[in-house]
Amino acid sequence: MSDEIGHHCGIALVRLRKPLAYYEQKYGTPLWGFNQLFLLMEKQHNRGQDGAGIGSMKLNMPPGEAFMFRERSTSSKALSKIFGGQHGKLDQMVKDGIAFPEFPETYKKHFDYGGEILMGHLRYGTSGAYGSTTCHPYFRKSNWPGKNLMVAGNFNLTNVEELNQKLVERGQHPVFDTDTQAILEETGYHLDAINDKLSAEAANQGIEGDELASWIGERVDLPDVFRKASEHWDGGYALAGIIGNGDAFAMRDPLGIRPGFYFEDEEVIAVASERAPLMTVFDKKVDQVKEIKPGTIVVAKANGDLEVERFADDPARETACSFERIYFSRGNDPDIYAERKMLGALLVPDVLKSVGNDFSNSVFSYVPNTAESAYYGFMEQLRLVRRAEVQQQLIEAKNKGELTDELINELVMDNWPKGEKIANKDIKLRTFISQESGRNQLVSHVYDITYGVIREKKDALVCIDDSIVRGTTLKQSILKILGRSKPRKLLIASTAPQIRYPDCYGIDMSELGKFIAFQAAVALIKERGFNGLLAEVAKNCREALQETRPNLVNHVKKVYENFTPEEISNKVAELVTPSELNGEPRVEVIYQGIENLHEALPDHPGDWYFTGDYPTPGGYRVAHKAFLNFYENKNGRSY
Repeated sequence: MSDEIGHHCGIALVRLRKPLAYYEQKYGTPLWGFNQLFLLMEKQHNRGQDGAGIGSMKLNMPPGEAFMFRERSTSSKALSKIFGGQHGKLDQMVKDGIAFPEFPETYKKHFDYGGEILMGHLRYGTSGAYGSTTCHPYFRKSNWPGKNLMVAGNFNLTNVEELNQKLVERGQHPVFDTDTQAILEETGYHLDAINDKLSAEAANQGIEGDELASWIGERVDLPDVFRKASEHWDGGYALAGIIGNGDAFAMRDPLGIRPGFYFEDEEVIAVASERAPLMTVFDKKVDQVKEIKPGTIVVAKANGDLEVERFADDPARETACSFERIYFSRGNDPDIYAERKMLGALLVPDVLKSVGNDFSNSVFSYVPNTAESAYYGFMEQLRLVRRAEVQQQLIEAKNKGELTDELINELVMDNWPKGEKIANKDIKLRTFISQESGRNQLVSHVYDITYGVIREKKDALVCIDDSIVRGTTLKQSILKILGRSKPRKLLIASTAPQIRYPDCYGIDMSELGKFIAFQAAVALIKERGFNGLLAEVAKNCREALQETRPNLVNHVKKVYENFTPEEISNKVAELVTPSELNGEPRVEVIYQGIENLHEALPDHPGDWYFTGDYPTPGGYRVAHKAFLNFYENKNGRSY
C-alpha cells in the first residue's frame, strides 16, 4: 500500500498449563511463557505502532498478595521498553537476593510477570486520545477476585454513545473516552451480576471463607456473560482477557470481521490475531493452529481445561475483512501468501490489454514492498500466458513445415516477460519538518529507482501495488521517481478494487474526502454537469441519520452510479499524475475487479470499503456521516 493507513491492533495470550519449575527444567528459564509472549507480540508488530501493553495473572496466590498486573507504553519502542524494563527489574531482584532462577517459586512470588496467564496488546489507535491510558489492556479492579477483569482487543464499535447511554440509564458513571471502556464496563456489569448471584447461592448453602471465592469462580459462565454483554455491540472485534477467578478467554465477533487464532498442547494454550506468529513462535504446523470461529469464545479455565463455545447466534452471513488478507496480516501465512499471489495473477488480462501484449517492450515491477507477494503471482501468470502463446506458435509452425532453429530461438528467447526491482524505499518520512512545503519535499524522496533498467520512451513500466487508498504517495513521490526513467507508459495496477467507502471496524480510513476514488467521482460529477447530485446525497444522508430505526441503504452509492469503474480509474490516473511529468509518460491506473477479489478470497467476503455493503447498521451511519463531513468541509473521523 503506497499510502500508509492505520493497522489493525494485535492481541496475544499465553496460558501456561504447567508449573514454572517445568519450564525452568525443560527450557532453562521459568520465564519461558513471558519470553514467548514477547516473541508473539514482536511477530505481530505490523499490527500497531502507537503503543503496547501487557498483563498477567498469578494463580492461587495467598490472600493479601497481588495477583493481577498491567503495564502500558506509548513509546516508539514500546515492546523494548516494557519487556526490557521488566527484565531489568528481575535482574535487580536476582542481584538483591530476592529471586533465584533455580527456585522458580521466587520468580512467581516477586516478579509481576512470573504468572501462569500472560496477555499482550499492540495498539493502533482508531478513536479517542493518544496516551498510555488509552493503551490496552484495560483493567477493572475489585476486592472480589471474580469481579476483576482485564481486557485487550482488536476492534472498533460504531455505537459507543448508545452503549454508554445504556450504562448511564442503569445508574453507572462511565468514562466517555473509548469503545474499549464501553466494552469493559458492559462486560463488568454482567460479570458483577453473575458473581453476586453466585455469592447469594453460596450463602444459602453455607459456603464461606477461603472456599467462597473458588466456589464462585468455578461456576462463572463466561460464554453467558458475553452473550449478554455483546448483545448490542455494533462492529468487528477480537477480544482477549483475564478474569480474576483464573479464567482467560479470547472471542471473535459474530460476523468474523476481525481475525483470531489459537492452539493448545500439554504445555500451553496460546492465542494471537494471526496464525503465522503462533506457528513460528511455538513451532506448530498449520493444521495445529485453529481459527476462532465467528461468534465463538475460547476459554482457558482456571484448572487449565479448554472450552470452546458459541456466545452469539449465527449471522445471516459472515463478512471476514478482506483487507486482512490483502494487506494487514503478515504474508508468511501459507493461505495469505497464496491469496496475494492469486490477486496478482488476476490482474494479468487487464495489464496485457493495456500494454498491447508487448512483452519485449515492457518491464514489470512492484511498489511498495508489501506488494511483492502479489507481484510473484502476477509474474507466474504472465509467464504461463507467454508460454501458452509460444507453444501455440510452435505447433502452428510445425504443422506448416516452417519450424526452424531461428524461429524456435526467436519465439523462446524474444518477447519474454521481463521483471525488475525498480522502486526502492529509501527513507521513512520524519516529522521534524513542520512546514507543509518542507514535508512534501521530503515525501517526494521516500522512494528511489534503479537506474538504467528502462529504455527511455520505448518500454512500458508496469508496477503492481497492493492497494491505492488516497493516492497521495503516488502523486507526491512514487510517480515522480518512476517518471525519471522516462518509460513510454507508466501503469500502476492495484490488487485491491477502488476504495470508495469508509471503514469503521478497525481500519483508520473513515474520511471519505481523502479517498482518491471518491475524489475522482466528485470531479466527474462536476465535469459532466450533474448539478445538485451532491446536495441530494447530503440531504438523503441527513435524513438517514435522523431515523430511529436504521434503514440499510447506502446513499453514498449515488456518487458513483453514473460512471463505470474504468472511467473512475482514468480520472484517478489524471488526479495522481504529478504536474512535473507534463504528460510524459502517460500514467494509467488499473484496479482489481470485485469479482476477482471474491475469487481470490472466497472465505473473506468483507468488502464494504469497495462496495458500500456494510455488515452492520453502524457502517451505514458512518458512511452517511463521512459524506456529510466531506460536504460540510469538516475534518476528522466519522465515528
